[in-house]
Amino acid sequence: MTADDTYGRLDDDDYPAYTMGRAAEMLGTTQSFLRAIGEARLITPLRSAGGHRRYSRYQLRIAARARELVDQGTPIEAACRIVILEDQLEEAQRINAEYRRTAASANPTAAA
Repeated sequence: MTADDTYGRLDDDDYPAYTMGRAAEMLGTTQSFLRAIGEARLITPLRSAGGHRRYSRYQLRIAARARELVDQGTPIEAACRIVILEDQLEEAQRINAEYRRTAASANPTAAA
């Protein structure tokens, strides 16, 4: 691996760059919260060669959303389910928009 490869990964939202301690610090939460949302299968951290949990920026955004809900009084299991459903809805909307664009480009007279 070259230095360029390492720096290129810093821009990758899915690269597991953060340790559990650093992730908890960045989110202003505890490591037990991160373990709990992992047990609820909201996020699945990757493991380092030594077996330590590592988190990506994408996972930290998901965890931050769950933490917002928990801070508002939502039980952790419900917060995880809400975040999963929000993510699924966003993906479905993205796919739907792509289908509409494809259909519009295939039949430009129908869009007018």
